[in-house]
Amino acid sequence: MTRPVKIFWRIFLYGFLTVVLFLLLINWGVFGGMPSLSELENPSITLASEVFGDDGTPMGKYYRDRGNRSYVKYNDISKHVINALVATEDKRFYEHSGIDGIRLTKAITSFGSAGGASTITQQLALNMFDERATNPVARMLQKIKENIIAIKLERNFTKQEIIALYLNTVSFSDNVYGIRNASRTFFSKEPDRLTIDEAAVLVGMQKATGTYNPRTNYKAAFDRRNTVISLMADNKYITEGEAAKLKKEPIRLNYKKVDENNGISPYFLDVIREELKKWAKDNTKADGEEYDIYADGLRIYTTINPRMQLYAEEAVAKHMPVLQRALAAQRGVKTDAVWKGHENILEGYMKSSQRWKNLKEDGLSDAEIKKSFYQKTPMKVFAWNPKREKDTVMTPMDSIKYNREMMQASFMVMDPMSGQVKAWVGGIDFKNYKYDHVNLKTKRQVGSSIKPFLYALAIEEYGFTPETQCENTQQYFPGSGYVPAKNRGRTGTRTMASGLAWSINEVAAYIIKQTTPQRFSEFLKQINIPTKVDPYPSISLGSCDLSLFEMMWGYTMFPSGGFSTKPIYITRIEDKNGNVLARFDTERKEVISQSTAYTMARMMQGATDYGTAAGLRGRLGLAEMGGKTGTTNDNSDAWFFGFTPQLQAGVWIGCDDRFIRLDNGLGEGGRAARPIWEYFFQKALADKTLALDRQAKFVQPENMRTEYDYGGLVDRTPDPGAEGDNVGNGTADEYLSTPDTQNIPTDSKQAIEEQKVLEEATKPKNQVPEKKDTKEEVKSDDKKKKDGLFRRIFGGKKKDKEEN
Repeated sequence: MTRPVKIFWRIFLYGFLTVVLFLLLINWGVFGGMPSLSELENPSITLASEVFGDDGTPMGKYYRDRGNRSYVKYNDISKHVINALVATEDKRFYEHSGIDGIRLTKAITSFGSAGGASTITQQLALNMFDERATNPVARMLQKIKENIIAIKLERNFTKQEIIALYLNTVSFSDNVYGIRNASRTFFSKEPDRLTIDEAAVLVGMQKATGTYNPRTNYKAAFDRRNTVISLMADNKYITEGEAAKLKKEPIRLNYKKVDENNGISPYFLDVIREELKKWAKDNTKADGEEYDIYADGLRIYTTINPRMQLYAEEAVAKHMPVLQRALAAQRGVKTDAVWKGHENILEGYMKSSQRWKNLKEDGLSDAEIKKSFYQKTPMKVFAWNPKREKDTVMTPMDSIKYNREMMQASFMVMDPMSGQVKAWVGGIDFKNYKYDHVNLKTKRQVGSSIKPFLYALAIEEYGFTPETQCENTQQYFPGSGYVPAKNRGRTGTRTMASGLAWSINEVAAYIIKQTTPQRFSEFLKQINIPTKVDPYPSISLGSCDLSLFEMMWGYTMFPSGGFSTKPIYITRIEDKNGNVLARFDTERKEVISQSTAYTMARMMQGATDYGTAAGLRGRLGLAEMGGKTGTTNDNSDAWFFGFTPQLQAGVWIGCDDRFIRLDNGLGEGGRAARPIWEYFFQKALADKTLALDRQAKFVQPENMRTEYDYGGLVDRTPDPGAEGDNVGNGTADEYLSTPDTQNIPTDSKQAIEEQKVLEEATKPKNQVPEKKDTKEEVKSDDKKKKDGLFRRIFGGKKKDKEEN
């Protein structure tokens, strides 16, 4: 062998060994990480976690950037999509082993003019990298890695699995990832239902997602679709006749892209996102790593009923514009007088705004930034119109006022027996107002909506009955003062049931005097109210702050027969393969007897028949229901809670700043909050698929006395101005001083002694009275009342007003 030949073979051998060593070093990860064989067998493709309603309806997803993918199996993808993909991207897909030698040779010899050389398998390998390298050297290394991965993929997966993996990872127009998301976004259907032309549109996007977007560039997308259809015909997937016919058809989109600002219950999705983060920290995978809700493709099944959620959002959207117009028409709002004395609050909002932070980063002084807040600027703001926004010109300071003067609402619906939350509306518009007003963190003064808890305690532990006579006068508490704070000049007594129906503050104050503030505070904890409520006498009128979530939790004991049922909103969590990772069951605790619960449920019907929510039960055509309004100082907060034997719902209305409120009685619970509750139930009861029974009744315990005529004749004449006045609920510490010194002994020791005597003398006779002849006249306030036992229970002065 001649010397030149020896040199040639030596160079060839060394070169070959160098290439082999180079490839091995790449495979071993010396030049950057490579997926291991185990990872290839179970590829860690980033998948969005999906949330589903109680009927399996997709509600939303959690993902980051390119992670918005939903995994779908090969058999759940239309054959037209698969055929279009193979015909367009890799017609010899079923023949090669990851690298198409013919295609690669053509690409090299034509310097790329004959098209790219990447097979579907190589493109899948590229999709497994976080991003495509841009540096030429780095891209070369990445290309070699793609080929190695492609060969491994072909060795470890079937062709069908490779197709499914590719379609689940590839991107489409409008930053949509995965075939399922693309199918849902552009055609509002699952991928197994895509037609030939629809499949061609989606596959056609692969060449250039921006250029061939049918939503923004119809002509280019139309031509590209027809090219794909022609390629399908060339490869015998469809006939030439079918292709010719399909190419004449227009592209028919049914576009609906879901993001965090729309879809089903965006407030709810935001709440459970935080719950899932906490769950993920406390739970780990088999390898010890924490679950990532943005990448692990978790499937979260919730209790939300999509139809009820729709009706709940409709109810809020129907009523809130009415209240907003009323607020905007008030003089104080129109003239900005409502902000007088609150300038420091406005300055706080200004300095915490994103505009202030951006200008601060740009180097402007505080004075310059503040000046800019008083210069008119074009902007978009929320509005009660179909788009939920409008273009306008106003100063940034005026926009702050505008947004803070927007009335907010929260609405929650649940099954009181199971605790399953069926609808959750945390505000008026998630895009513009992301703060959720339902959850535990959002607490507002509850007003008279707390009174059913106090009444339940009196019945459960102190022997009160619906017909127990209660003092209808201001009550004095040594060391605290008078409750209610305002003396309305009332005298005499009225029944407990009447006091609840008309929400009489004097009656509530009298009852807490018998039960004591300390015991009521303990009782609230006993029935699972999470927030600690200090034992002031004024809590009988609802001076404490609680959340809608807590109040709904507390109210469950009435329709459920005495069981406090914690609201739950997740039933189970599965991994991407359908394995159950966690289940969430009903949590119930018996807190009052069944007889007390039944008595309260029936007694609370008084408010919905003739009291503060008069006529509600009749308008809905319900056999039985219970309800309670709530209005706080100066109408800052309006509440309504109501329940049937099957369903319970609660509403809160108010502005985020409590000094902004409705005047002239419009902000009382029966007028501001109740209409949302009523509209929802009108829709829900009419929907036969929800199977709500208008004739359902509360379960009456065995051996329970039945002589209380809860539905007898009553004087249903409305009580003028029932909720319009500020009735002095006050704050918890307001009653540490005495607002009215009339008849208070100056000597504190003497006051205490006299108070003890007074309590003993006025202690109610809690035994149930003997049944009277129905013809006997029952007297109250020295005036003869109508005949009948129901009038004896619910009797009261015609002009007594509700004092929420």
